[in-house]
Amino acid sequence: MEAVNKALWIVETRLGREVSVDDVAEAAGLSRFHLSRMFALNVGQSIMRYARGRRLSEAARALAAGAPDILAVALDHGYGSHEAFTRAFRDQFGVTPEEVRARGDVDHIELVEPVRTNTATIAPPAPRFETAPARIIAGVSERHERAGAPGIPLQWQKFAPHLGAIPGAAPGFVTYGVCTNYDDDGGFDYLAGVEMEHTRDLPSGFTVLRLAPTRYAVFTHVGHVATIAATWGAAWGQWLPSSGEKAADAPMFERYDHRFNPMTGQGECEVWIPLEG
Repeated sequence: MEAVNKALWIVETRLGREVSVDDVAEAAGLSRFHLSRMFALNVGQSIMRYARGRRLSEAARALAAGAPDILAVALDHGYGSHEAFTRAFRDQFGVTPEEVRARGDVDHIELVEPVRTNTATIAPPAPRFETAPARIIAGVSERHERAGAPGIPLQWQKFAPHLGAIPGAAPGFVTYGVCTNYDDDGGFDYLAGVEMEHTRDLPSGFTVLRLAPTRYAVFTHVGHVATIAATWGAAWGQWLPSSGEKAADAPMFERYDHRFNPMTGQGECEVWIPLEG
């Protein structure tokens, strides 16, 4: 959590100008990839989305207080033109800067307030290390805006009817939730699927993902799957920074086997974090 708190402090002290993920990562002493994953897991949104929301929220307060010059407010909050500021402001709040200034308050818009991270975190479970062979995962893939996205359980509901009837699926009922293609706004692709022996005759709409051989740190999550974000956060935020290991820019995933009850959401499952080397 120390790195996340550093990142939050950096964003808050630079609200007058645009910051990049690289700027924050360098100041926090972490790689861009590591910080992006850890920030999203602990804060619930990406660094860039949070920083943009904070800058525009402070700009909205200045406008509601009667700032006479909208361009000056834009420049004070890191925007180079009235047009760019207005476009970003409307995308964030659904209204224009002029409307907020005319109304004189911010009660009708949803501001992004400073985050105070919860220091009550779980202790990371001791991992085991595995070098996974190349494998093929196929299933239902969807794009999500942030870690812990509420649409992921619904995605599993869409995939569940296919279990046991997928041509070419590897034996057993092991399922995978694979996270790939992260962007700076915290968006990522999540594939709910199974390992495949071949990909002929797949159901319509299925996505195929090929995973290269990779070394992983594997953490066991115990309890309800709704709290799996705490295990992800402990692994990324506590274990990884002190482990001497470096996260690889590769897919990470959840693995569910016979220890997990999909009807109740209870049991054990695993969090696999890719490592360099």
